[in-house]
Amino acid sequence: MYHMKTNEMKPGRGAPFTRGLVAAAGVALVAAACGSSSHSSTPAGTSAPSSSGSASAAAYTVSAQSVGSAGTVLVNGQGRTLYLLSSEQGGKITCTDANGCTKIWPPVELPSGVTQPVAGSGIDSSKLATLKTSTGDLYVTYGGWPLYTFTGDSAAGTANGVGITSFGGTWHAVNTSGNPAGAAGGSGSTTPATTSRSGGGYGY
Repeated sequence: MYHMKTNEMKPGRGAPFTRGLVAAAGVALVAAACGSSSHSSTPAGTSAPSSSGSASAAAYTVSAQSVGSAGTVLVNGQGRTLYLLSSEQGGKITCTDANGCTKIWPPVELPSGVTQPVAGSGIDSSKLATLKTSTGDLYVTYGGWPLYTFTGDSAAGTANGVGITSFGGTWHAVNTSGNPAGAAGGSGSTTPATTSRSGGGYGY
């Protein structure tokens, strides 16, 4: 009888304990499901566009900064000096993909979906605009001049491209007035390019 009574007691005493374990497990599963759904409702890499977007925006942000002997000139958001090519006047674009110029002097280009450059500190935002290419790409201009960086500038705050003559003209850093920085008569000696960038090559 004692043995039988013990057998009868075990289910009765164990049931609440078992139900407690099941309930606890259920709560844990619900919590896990909630946590999972909160992550799954946000696409993987959602934060990446913000980060990469910031990096991209730096490439087409134009600000003014003091760069060594070049003085106060235009730079992008990464601190890279921005240049103009003196031969790009009167609508004649001499730095093109076709003649290999853009491999050495990459133009400041807006990524797909972006229609305006970012005006940083120290510049005249009314001078900041875009130039549309024949293929629909948008290049950033300042004072009408297409802007370029130089692959020979290994770090921010350098202006190794100043004074180089190539692709039909001379390269200058750009001052905040939108003219060649430090160039004699630069305040009005040249006329900025006003036509779309073409694929045709020009003489060096």
